[in-house]
Amino acid sequence: IKRTWKTLYRSQEHILQAARDIKVEHTPGQRWIVYVSQQEDFDRVAQTLQQVLPVTEWHQIDLRILPADLDQIQEHGLLYLPHAYVVPGGRFNEMYGWDSYFIQMGLLRDGEIDLARSMTEQLVYEIEHYGTILNANRTYQLARSQPPLLTLMILAVYAQTHDREWVRSLLPMVERFYYYWTVPPHLNPATGLSRYYALGHGPAPEVLVSEKDEDGKTHYDRVREYYRQHEVTDYDLALYYDREQDSLTDLFYQGDRSMRESGFDISNRFGPFSVDIIHYVPVCLNVLLYQMEQDIATLHEIVGQAETAQPWRDRAMDRHERIDRFLWDEAAGQYFDYNFSTGERRPYEFATTFYPLWAGIASAEQAQRVVENLDRFEMPGGLQTSTHVSGNQWDAPFGWAPLQLFAVQGLRRYGYKEDADRLARKFIAMLVQEFTNSGTLVEKYDVCACSANVSDEILFGYSSNEVGFGWTNGVFLELLAILEND
Repeated sequence: IKRTWKTLYRSQEHILQAARDIKVEHTPGQRWIVYVSQQEDFDRVAQTLQQVLPVTEWHQIDLRILPADLDQIQEHGLLYLPHAYVVPGGRFNEMYGWDSYFIQMGLLRDGEIDLARSMTEQLVYEIEHYGTILNANRTYQLARSQPPLLTLMILAVYAQTHDREWVRSLLPMVERFYYYWTVPPHLNPATGLSRYYALGHGPAPEVLVSEKDEDGKTHYDRVREYYRQHEVTDYDLALYYDREQDSLTDLFYQGDRSMRESGFDISNRFGPFSVDIIHYVPVCLNVLLYQMEQDIATLHEIVGQAETAQPWRDRAMDRHERIDRFLWDEAAGQYFDYNFSTGERRPYEFATTFYPLWAGIASAEQAQRVVENLDRFEMPGGLQTSTHVSGNQWDAPFGWAPLQLFAVQGLRRYGYKEDADRLARKFIAMLVQEFTNSGTLVEKYDVCACSANVSDEILFGYSSNEVGFGWTNGVFLELLAILEND
């Protein structure tokens, strides 16, 4: 893993490597486009890159100023970041929003404090120059963010450096990022909770180019095929599919983009392909915002602003109450996402039910009820993402590193150490087994079969299993540390 960080490392010297992108169309010999924020000093950026790049590489870069109107972007490219970061790996050759938290966790375990700090600063740079923390630093992902974990990254670096002035310098952008999630369109006024709601229109460009099957069909082609052949009762299909025209609607693409903002692309958690996500306040996002509110209070206290911390704690307590009211399902003993259009929770069992334990929101009784459902998720290789097989990669039988960590930390927080450690050992054992077979760590696993061979089981989205892999590296190190520190 320590050697892999160097493979996944990107900086100004590696900007050509970062600019290359298999997810967009590219003509051989065509220069790779890098966009610079209008707030930046374009000439200074160009001069710096010319100084650090070999001439042959500089001439393969097409440096441009990012248009103020994103609709004016005709050709997609990399969004410039000034300092070092780590990418997930494989086809994901850019800096991702929530991946970065788990990557940073691994960097800190490996003593890479400067790089962990730089990654945090690059996300803050995105807020300042591109409006929010991006799904990733490509132009086609400018219109959506990812699950908010920035404050945890800041606190993790601060725990190593104790640099109060650094924390003080970041607070304005942290609060700006918070309000991205807590005003419309992300705020649902009826519940006072937040939802995922990406901006932009039409199909996600990277899907059209890079997510084709062996027959040349894109994900959207396969979705239309599914809609033609299946009855859909989870939502009003007419909102998303025009049967007469055999076409996906504008609202479908809005939901599809929002599903990608959630980080869980793709599952059937919000109905087929999760396009109905725009009508839900989800467990994961609101627990993360609760944690963010608590963290911002802590950051204010760190810089000596105790009087401004209490309103943030009050916000967190208000969100806690709303999570209990709308997202806790007493009959099932689980946390479910709430459809504010129908006024009902969707009883779709998903591993985000462990998030409230991770954040300390659950009461002792609620935690016990959730733990009583653990056997519905626990498999030989760890925690499966849901209890439903849908052909989507964020459903059963697949398991992902971030969800293992949230569950293990949540279980331990409430005293279920034996359950937590058993889960951690299962996941670690599977990673070691598959690493021994292939020499790589990958993005996702079949936790039922304890296998990294998942492509044949994934019917929608992209079916490849990417190597690298940033968050698997970080979570492996974190779980190992949890077990070793007992």
